[in-house]
Amino acid sequence: MIITRLKGGLGNQMFQYATAKSLSLKKKTSLKLDTSFLNERPLKPNYTIRNYELGLFNINAEIANSDDIRKILNRKISFFDIIKIKFNRNSIANYKKPIIQEQGFQFDQNLFKSSENCLIVGYWQSEKYFDDIRPILLKDFSLKSEPDENNVKLLKNISTANSVSIHFRRGDYVSNPLTNQIHGVCNIEYYQKAIEFINHKVKDPVAFIFSDDIEWAKKNFKTNIPIIFVDKNTSNLSEDFRLMSACKHNIIANSSFSWWGAWLNGNPDKIVIAPEKWFADVEKNKETVDLVPEKWIRI
Repeated sequence: MIITRLKGGLGNQMFQYATAKSLSLKKKTSLKLDTSFLNERPLKPNYTIRNYELGLFNINAEIANSDDIRKILNRKISFFDIIKIKFNRNSIANYKKPIIQEQGFQFDQNLFKSSENCLIVGYWQSEKYFDDIRPILLKDFSLKSEPDENNVKLLKNISTANSVSIHFRRGDYVSNPLTNQIHGVCNIEYYQKAIEFINHKVKDPVAFIFSDDIEWAKKNFKTNIPIIFVDKNTSNLSEDFRLMSACKHNIIANSSFSWWGAWLNGNPDKIVIAPEKWFADVEKNKETVDLVPEKWIRI
């Protein structure tokens, strides 16, 4: 049994599910989701409250209970494994432990050398963990709900135009001091450069603007291509996600939400533009080499 500990918002939970799904298939075992960190964690100053979000999708995994987690933590390890873990802390032996903790943002292929019974803890933000099961994830991450009338119209507009989703991630990136210090926000210059690139590659592009602060986007973002502000889904995260992934091209923020919107985009000729600087923290940016897929453009 593979158990993945969920933490963070929708995009982060999708990374954690996708990686654990890939691992469970390779190990030919079941997958369960540990939501205890979401539901039972102590409140901390400047901590953004998160809920279980994967219920939006047709995913194939159960919620782990305390007995499931106890079985993982109490599983027997051979004496030889104990010796290797004790004296080789950075070796592959660490991946035989009951709990596997992510060591950094870079892709770590040693994860797939783990036991078929383990609890994995981390963000696992690289498509290299799961790109080989893309067809399965496209089904798993299909939305349970059907679009309402307004979004059906938007989907039609998106399908008939050379549509480009543009995502502005604000929310706690702006309002939460700790989150702002870590992530920061993409500036307007980034989006202007991205649109300039799109203009040279795409004929008659139409921008569909998505944001958790759409009024800010309306006031602050101007461009010379047609714009449609998607402002009817402020309380329905899943609809924005569906529309974003339906666009032919994507300009994403430093956000796992728009990362997934672009990754699930099925256009074989899509152009995806991502920020070169993913974190405000300079040191963290050194580890993001595997976060953005190689075919995407970084500006």
